[in-house]
This record gives sequence, C-alpha cells and structure tokens, in this order.
Amino acid sequence: MSTELATLEPTSPTSHNFDNNGFDKAVMSTYGRYAIALERGAGCRVWDTQGREYLDFVAGIATCTLGHAHPAMVEAVTRQIQKLHHVSNLYYIPEQGELATWLVKHSCLDRVFFCNSGAEANEAAIKLTRKYAHTVLNIERPIILTAHSSFHGRTLATITATAQPKYQKNFDPLVPGFSYVPYNDFAAVEAAIGELDEGDYGVAAILIEPLQGEGGVRPGDVSYFRKLRQICNETGVLLIFDEVQVGMGRSGKLWGYEQLGVEPDILTSAKGLGGGIPIGAMLAKKFCDIFQPGEHASTFGGNPFACGVALAVCETIEKENILANVEARGEQLRAGLKQLAAKYPQLISDVRGWGLINGMELYDNVELTSSDVVNAAIKEGLLLVPAGPKVIRFVPPLIVTEAEINLALEALERAFTAVKG
Repeated sequence: MSTELATLEPTSPTSHNFDNNGFDKAVMSTYGRYAIALERGAGCRVWDTQGREYLDFVAGIATCTLGHAHPAMVEAVTRQIQKLHHVSNLYYIPEQGELATWLVKHSCLDRVFFCNSGAEANEAAIKLTRKYAHTVLNIERPIILTAHSSFHGRTLATITATAQPKYQKNFDPLVPGFSYVPYNDFAAVEAAIGELDEGDYGVAAILIEPLQGEGGVRPGDVSYFRKLRQICNETGVLLIFDEVQVGMGRSGKLWGYEQLGVEPDILTSAKGLGGGIPIGAMLAKKFCDIFQPGEHASTFGGNPFACGVALAVCETIEKENILANVEARGEQLRAGLKQLAAKYPQLISDVRGWGLINGMELYDNVELTSSDVVNAAIKEGLLLVPAGPKVIRFVPPLIVTEAEINLALEALERAFTAVKG
C-alpha cells in the first residue's frame, strides 16, 4: 500500500464520459453519483476501476467500522457463509443470541430486535412507541417529537420523522403522529409537550440523535439532553436515541449517549454495527419491551450471516482497543481542521464533532459549497461527503492511522488551495 495519494484528472459528479457497463441506463437515478467506479479496498484505501487510489474518509457514510477487507471480517464472512447463512426467525439462531448478549452487556439496554437497516430500526422504534402509548400511556393519538435538521431514514414514517422538507417533498401524504422542535432547545420541547397533550392527543416519545449527522454534524448539548431525560422521567414519555450514525464507537465511546451522560429508553443502531454488512438493531429497556409474537418481524433481520459478522466487528472493537484510536485520531483531525480554518478565516466558520465524526462548516455568505470542496478533494485522492450545502463531513474507518490523518489533511489543504484559486 502506497503512502502517497494519487493526483486525479478533473472529473464531475454529474457529467461523466464513461458508460460503466450501462450503469446509468439500468440503475435508477436515486443518487447524484461522483464519476468514480470503486472496485476494491484495503484498510482506509480504495481503488477505482482505473487503478487510482483514494484515502476513504467516507467509509460508506460512517459504516465501514474496520475499513475494507479487515482480516476479522474476512474470517467471519468466510466461516459463516460456509456454515449457515440464513434461516427463518421461526427458529432460535445462536449467532443472533450471541450478538444480542454482547450488545446488552455493552449498553444500558436490555433487549434487542434485529432488522436490516437504520430506517427499519427506527420504524421498529416508532411501532413500539405507538403500542406503548396505546397500552401503557393510554394515549389514543400518540405524537412523537423529533428535531429540525434531523435524519431518521427514507421510509414514509422515517422521512416524516425526519424534519427536513427536502426529503419529504412530493411524498405526501406523510404519516401522521409527528411534531418538530428545534435541536438543543429544551424550552421548545417543554412547550410542545404542554401544547400537544390535549384531548385524544399526547406526546409519547422524543426521537432524537445525540449528534445530528446529516443535519450538519451538530453535537447535542449535555444540559439539553439531561433535561430531556428529566422531563421524560416526569411525564412517562419515552426517550429514543437514533444512534445509527454516531453509535458503534464512532463518537469515541461505544454509544453516543455516553458522551452526554444520559441513558435512553430505546436506542437504534445500524451502519457501523455490521462494518458494511447490512444489519440494524433496536435496543430497548425491559419496561418498554412489549412486542408480542406476530406484532413485528423481519425476514432477513438477525440472520446467522449478518449476526456472525457483526459480532466479529463488535469483538474486534473491544479486543483491539479501537475506541482509544478513535479518540486520539479524532483529536488529531480536529486540530488539523482548525489549523486549516485559521488559514482560511473568510471561508471556514466552524469545526466540530466527536471522535471520528467531524464537520467543517463554510460561511453562508461565500459562494463555495461543501460539494465544491468534496469535488476538489476527489481530485487530490481524498474521498469526503457533504452534510448539507455548507458542511464537509469526515467519517473515516475507526482504524485510521496517524499517518493517514496527516495525508488527508494535506490533501484537503491542496483542495482548498484549488477551490480558492
């Protein structure tokens, strides 16, 4: 593996001159894709079909926990596919029980439901909340509070929970039973609970991210989350943490709630849980685990293959003390980003984040966008991802090295030099 990043010829993410085996003709245009076709990876590096090398600070959008082709995952995939890859949840699945036991042991939650994605995990939480509202809280028309600029998934219920109109446009009628409040604004939550508890209606849960990822890499305020916990204790409202992006070690702690000193009643996980193998999970405390057989299910959720690989990811995080690396490399990355911000004070307004989920925000009054910087970084051999029109997101694999952080910062500085002209 080389220690220098390849310099690329200019390309455009929306207009390219390669056919790529008819991809654009056969695949729906649900993504604005960059003109790169990736074919292999190792650690924190990936290579495209032209043999060009990139440092991957996207990691499948905070998903490839152990990077690419990690030996622990290769071994787990090989072992499990040769043993048993899928059976129905009509039977006991030992790998599912082992993974659930690990998650319960390493969290504040008591029970686990497995599915395939973050959206499905949040759907499960929404369904569980509604049953809890009807059967325990005696609320006929339950409402779930979520935050502006949040992101909870792409199903109809989860885009309704996602308080960003751009994701909801043209998909109405949306699912009823959601109301929105500003993030990190406790007074707004308190007011909403008071206003919405009227007649048949009532607030049943608060669904919130400890750190908003798609909403601009915005960490939660400790005091805000502690007040949320207090009001939920007082009212019986469930506190649900969407940790699909920030969980599984990305914050420098195994779970984002550990950064805040607040325990949720329900937690959702996906992305980094399987290190790139599709799996999602909803974890709940025992008092609100009220699903009965037949009330919720998932054909592929918790199958032997996904659970066997996810367990290998979890155990590797623990055995290799990866959380210590996340904290150290996160501090190194933020320090480097702040140095770059000091060099371009008219362009960069803020650097923020936890562990290895970090954002660099550009001023609203400059023409430069996050996509401009991402495109320039690609030409320097560095893969990044926007978190909105003005925030560049940095979510490398959790195994990223000190040398790789330095290479990324050097490539990013070249990218800023290019876009600034």
